Amino acid sequence: MDLLAYFVRRVPSREDAADLYGETMLTAWKHINKLPAEPERQRMWLFVIAANTLSNHRRTAQRRLSLTDRLRDVLAVTAPTPDVEGAYAVRDAVLRLHDAQRELVMLIHWDGFTIVEAAEILGLNASTARSRYAAARVTLREALVDARA
Repeated sequence: MDLLAYFVRRVPSREDAADLYGETMLTAWKHINKLPAEPERQRMWLFVIAANTLSNHRRTAQRRLSLTDRLRDVLAVTAPTPDVEGAYAVRDAVLRLHDAQRELVMLIHWDGFTIVEAAEILGLNASTARSRYAAARVTLREALVDARA
C-alpha cells in the first residue's frame, strides 16, 4: 500500500494513482528476475519502478498537452470560418441517409477515400458502391434544396 499512497500524493486523481500502481506492479512482474534478495532492497526496487512509471506518465501528459496546444494553434490559423447553417444542413442531411449510404458518403467526403477505397473498407464491390453513392447524392441534393427553401 506504500506504493499506492506514493502515487495518490503525486497525481491529481485517485483513478490515475490506481492506474499507475497497476502499471508499476505489471512492470515489476515483467522484471521479477531482477528482484533483489534483501527485503529492504526489494522495497527500494519497487519504488524505483514507481518513480520511473510516474516520470513516464508525466512526460506523456506533457507531450499530450503540447500536441493539443500546437493543434489548437494550427486550427486557429488555418481553419476557415464555416457557414454554420450550411454545415448543419449538410450534416443533418447526411445523418438522415440510410446506414449503408451514410457510411459510404462519410468515408468519401469526410475521410477522404475514393469510392473504390470506401467500397473495399465496407466490403462492397465497386459497382455497388458507385450505385449507392449516386443514390445518396440524389437524396442529399433533394434534402439540401428543401433545406434552402
